[in-house]
Amino acid sequence: MGLKSTADRYGAMIVSIHWLSALLIVALIASGFRAANTVDPVAKAAILRVHVPIAIAVLALTIVRIGWRWAYDRKPNPVAWMPRWQEFTARVVHVLFYVIILGMIASGIGIVALSGAAPMIFGGEGALPDFWKYPPRVPHGIGARVLLALLVLHAGAALYHHFVRRDGLLSRMWFTGGSRSQLQRGRS
Repeated sequence: MGLKSTADRYGAMIVSIHWLSALLIVALIASGFRAANTVDPVAKAAILRVHVPIAIAVLALTIVRIGWRWAYDRKPNPVAWMPRWQEFTARVVHVLFYVIILGMIASGIGIVALSGAAPMIFGGEGALPDFWKYPPRVPHGIGARVLLALLVLHAGAALYHHFVRRDGLLSRMWFTGGSRSQLQRGRS
């Protein structure tokens, strides 16, 4: 597998960014919901000390992914047997992922900047503010739920193709390739 994508599959660069981003986003969702439901300010600050750097890593990976795709890479061709509605839905979900991820990061930065919480989170001094008092908190919470729904939809579709259809589609986004003939014909 080369760094760049081919007509049949994604390259090592995109595959690596995809799976690393997926793991980090799951960690972000888990730590974000945990922080939101934690009353103890010391425990909440400890969670946020993990949450914020992971968000920065996701931002960096997202920027690298967009830049790599725009400047150096191409997306594999759609598989011929896939219904148009599935191809359209996949595109919409991927665009929504980018929009929600970037929106979540922007609202997170807004929360920290407006609340002045950075010294409390990273310095451990002072009490954390009530984040609900800051307007970016609402879209951040909504974005988290939408991101979770998109993740479930995306993973569910991938697992459906892998275990039910057995069409090799998931192998396009993995480090080892599946059968090219499986991808060309799909399974009826």
